[in-house]
Amino acid sequence: MSVPADAGGVLLPLAREAITARLEGRAERPVVDEPAWLAAPGAAFVTLTASGRLRGCIGSLQAHRPLGEDVRENALAAALRDPRFQPLRRDELAGVRIEVSVLSPPEPVEARSTTEALAALRPHVDGAILSDGRRRGTFLPQVWEQLSDPAEFLAHLQRKAGLPIGKWTSSTRLERYTVSAWEEET
Repeated sequence: MSVPADAGGVLLPLAREAITARLEGRAERPVVDEPAWLAAPGAAFVTLTASGRLRGCIGSLQAHRPLGEDVRENALAAALRDPRFQPLRRDELAGVRIEVSVLSPPEPVEARSTTEALAALRPHVDGAILSDGRRRGTFLPQVWEQLSDPAEFLAHLQRKAGLPIGKWTSSTRLERYTVSAWEEET
């Protein structure tokens, strides 16, 4: 999905309002002059950080609902339903920084080995989806900031997907995608 370069000015407040309204037990305030692109199908991840540490991250890998709805729902899921964290409390919200990443459609990568996968991935550009059978994991392109070595990036992705590190089978699949991302100022 293509969104305007300044979409963060709409998406970040949209995500924050969804979380704030839920934590305050009130209805969300509507977006004034909602742009048409929010109604188009889109896939987004919402990442929450507090004091520079991950506090929640949930998203969609493929567009299955309007982008605005996807951002709202994933913001709520990141704040309240990420299984790695306790639900966000109202008193924590002021210290949380929100990032919204809108994903391009995933594209398959022809890779029959770890070596071919490493050669195909573009560091600091590609997000990756690794799957084998029912096991699947993804890293947004932003993960390259912490795992800049491609071999380390892929090994951690294999671990996240619950796959053996360094092993590639005939049923292993790799897809890549790019993102447009916006983060709240500190």
